[in-house]
Amino acid sequence: MKVNVQTPNFAADAKLLDFIETRLSKLEQFYDKIIFADVFLKVQRTSEKQNKIVEILLSIPGGDLIIKKDAKTFEEGTDECVNSLERQLKKRKQKQRAYL
Repeated sequence: MKVNVQTPNFAADAKLLDFIETRLSKLEQFYDKIIFADVFLKVQRTSEKQNKIVEILLSIPGGDLIIKKDAKTFEEGTDECVNSLERQLKKRKQKQRAYL
């Protein structure tokens, strides 16, 4: 799976990029037909502590999955997104099995 990380208005360090890639690569255990993942990391200019936005677009056959989460850190947001995508991929796989 190809992972594209986009960080408008700031530069992400290599440690963060490696973390995102390893977390997303674990999704292939649940659904092996993932084509690519686009990850958008944004910082909101607010006084709130949860000002980091992580948005993941997962391209799979039959339609894309999009998840958007707000968190205190990008790592926390990535974890929440990956957990949510994991649930959605499991559901999709079960539906496909029902039709076979």
